[in-house]
Amino acid sequence: MLLKSSGSCGNRVPQIPDVAAAYDTCLQLARTHYENFPVASWLMPPAARKHIAALYAFARIADDFADEGYRPPADRVMFLEDWQRRLDEAAAGHVELKGDTDHIAVFLALKETLRVLPEDSRNQAHGLLSDLLSAFRQDVIKKRYDTWADVLDYCRRSANPVGRLVLLVTGYPEEAAAKHSDAVCTALQLTNFWQDLARDWAKGRLYVPLEVVQVHHAQLEALDKRRWTPEWRKAMADMGARTEDLFAKGRPVADGVRGRLAWELRLTWLGGHRILDRLAAADYDVFSSRPSLTWRDAVAIAAGVVTWRRSA
Repeated sequence: MLLKSSGSCGNRVPQIPDVAAAYDTCLQLARTHYENFPVASWLMPPAARKHIAALYAFARIADDFADEGYRPPADRVMFLEDWQRRLDEAAAGHVELKGDTDHIAVFLALKETLRVLPEDSRNQAHGLLSDLLSAFRQDVIKKRYDTWADVLDYCRRSANPVGRLVLLVTGYPEEAAAKHSDAVCTALQLTNFWQDLARDWAKGRLYVPLEVVQVHHAQLEALDKRRWTPEWRKAMADMGARTEDLFAKGRPVADGVRGRLAWELRLTWLGGHRILDRLAAADYDVFSSRPSLTWRDAVAIAAGVVTWRRSA
């Protein structure tokens, strides 16, 4: 159903989606652009799917705009700042009914998702979505990270909000679960960084902290020549070990929830961990070949979901 804005006779006015249609728009976006938000999975609790889709659509549009390299950085930052303004208005119960109809739909759905959350969870969700936008703005202007702490801070804002938002809209606001989720989300983000190292370097971006590069005497010039040296193998083995530790620390998040969400979180953990295993087996040499999951991996992951043992 669409709501027509009132206007003078003869003027074309945009058709504004009602809340149900707004959620449908978000779900469609999630199903066609599915990545890290577990929205498209039938394992997600049905009542939560539309809310997770609204959160995903909000983040997906903003992230896509931040990554549009043909636009000047100032224009991308300006868009993200306006996205923040519209988020703040939606959290306060208001939606600007002008501009791109899909964008209007996203904020109508997001406003409703925030409205139905308990007040504490609503405030947390608003802050987490703001953290995502902060990370997107940083991605526009920052291409190197000096320290491991700097990389973890970026993950705190770019990845960890995803898990915390999923827990909030599925009814798990406890901080203990959120901390386990943080570890998994950071591990997943880091795994994606190591998997995409060659692609990111081609764009001038590197997430391996420079302090680690220096400790292992790796040379950035080697990446320019697509040479995977022993020094880079050591640096990435270091990164892989830290990522593995985060996967282990976060594993209990799948044991602290019930029903379909538990299966979804097991699947997410096992899939990310499988990619990390593939990277380690290849000495993290993504210049020769970028590891990805095959149907054989899917079978192994499905078996792992069924035979999952609770963390000690």
